[in-house]
Amino acid sequence: MQVFGIGILLTALAAAIQLPLHFDPSYGSKSSSPGQAAAPLTSSTPQLSLSDVSSDQYTISTHERFAGYALRIKRTEWWCDPSVWSWTGYLDVDGGAKHMFFYFFESRRAPAEDPLLMWINGGPGCSASLGLFMELGPCKINDHGNDTIPRIESWNERANVFFLDQPVGVGFSYAEYGETVETTEDAARNVAAFVWLFMETFTEYKGREFHMAGESYGGRYLPVFASEIVDRNKRATSNGLQEINLKSVMIGNGDTDHINMYPSIYKMLCTNASLPPVLSIGECVRMKRALPRCMQMATASCVDILDELACQAAQRVCSAELEQPFFTSKINSYDMSKPCEGYGSAPEMLCYSYTARIGKYLNMNSTRKLLGVDDEVTHFSACSFEVGALFERRMDRYAPGSYFIAGLLERGVSVLIYVGVYDAICNFIANRELTERLEWHGKEAYNAEPTRPWFVDGEPAGITKGWKGLTYANVAGAGHMVPYDKPVQALAMLNRWLENRTL
Repeated sequence: MQVFGIGILLTALAAAIQLPLHFDPSYGSKSSSPGQAAAPLTSSTPQLSLSDVSSDQYTISTHERFAGYALRIKRTEWWCDPSVWSWTGYLDVDGGAKHMFFYFFESRRAPAEDPLLMWINGGPGCSASLGLFMELGPCKINDHGNDTIPRIESWNERANVFFLDQPVGVGFSYAEYGETVETTEDAARNVAAFVWLFMETFTEYKGREFHMAGESYGGRYLPVFASEIVDRNKRATSNGLQEINLKSVMIGNGDTDHINMYPSIYKMLCTNASLPPVLSIGECVRMKRALPRCMQMATASCVDILDELACQAAQRVCSAELEQPFFTSKINSYDMSKPCEGYGSAPEMLCYSYTARIGKYLNMNSTRKLLGVDDEVTHFSACSFEVGALFERRMDRYAPGSYFIAGLLERGVSVLIYVGVYDAICNFIANRELTERLEWHGKEAYNAEPTRPWFVDGEPAGITKGWKGLTYANVAGAGHMVPYDKPVQALAMLNRWLENRTL
């Protein structure tokens, strides 16, 4: 869950180059051992097996090729899904100044053979714990918010799965001295370093197929993160590293081409594109009249050139005229078929009461101790509005995300764009049009392909089309969080994609 951007829109709804430092493996945070401040840490040789990792204290790995980085990891026994092994930990960057929290679950099928999948939530500023517990992880939170229950339709059925809280300031990730990450390009450097350091440390995963997935602002994150890995792969051999076997990127309900979302928002709210119109005729007429001015201002000041002050002015106009009417309607912006839960009284719920369960569980002392959460993190929040505001200040969402997707396709990385049809904001209209506008060698062939239904267990699941590396799919009856709304269909989609790159 995420996207409390689109011009700080859900704020209204809800109310780097790293320093080349070298350091000893025992460096780090004030409470480096899970649950015990100042306890000694185990140091590691550069290569390990995950079976060597302790459940009592962190195992730490550094690598000579990643100066300023270290990986802290511990095993979390009999947690979430007792049928598989799981681990949690931190990637420490900038010589121990910044710390990115992660969860890792092995595959239920064949962990020694199955691919790696990294999941990242959007926002910007939302924790991957939302994806883990609410959507697609091996477990969910019980009704009381005090324990976990295994999830049948988990995405680790045929993949080893990471959930990464990034950038710093999100979820259980933190900074020692107030350092921040404010752009996707800076965040990409840390994510790429995490992937390499993990695989160089735990060599059983070297060369394994690697896939990156996420949703919402993940449509901005993932193309850049994947591009960083592709570009670094060119230098890997000369640096004594093995290339990351990046195979695909999966973007769910992505905010990838932000400006071109605006016309589709009008279509979603005021026509029968998905559901019957949800706003009044008067509101829709006002939106229709405001749309040309919004597009002209935003294109001129946010795309053609990036004029910060003018772009912010355009953003305010577009948000007030095209988004605000919907956000005050008490309808769930993530799923037009539902009301917004907690509207007005509990903005931190982001229209879903389930998020309160996640917060309750992850703020329990017993959970924090089990996961090895550092004492520097005093409270878990599903989304950080502070991180979101930093990205908004840098106009990060207006970068040309489609250029990165096209670059990946040209270099053989497959891309799946999937979208729930009830999401009004990061909607299927804009995402379908995005795939049709992409400037890559397969553009004409892709656009010539007809759409067709795709099925799960003999029942229609949505509409799809694809050509070679690019596939688009919508998911019937789903909103912004496809695995939450349609878990069976989402898992079938994932498994087919991992197996054949097609639905």
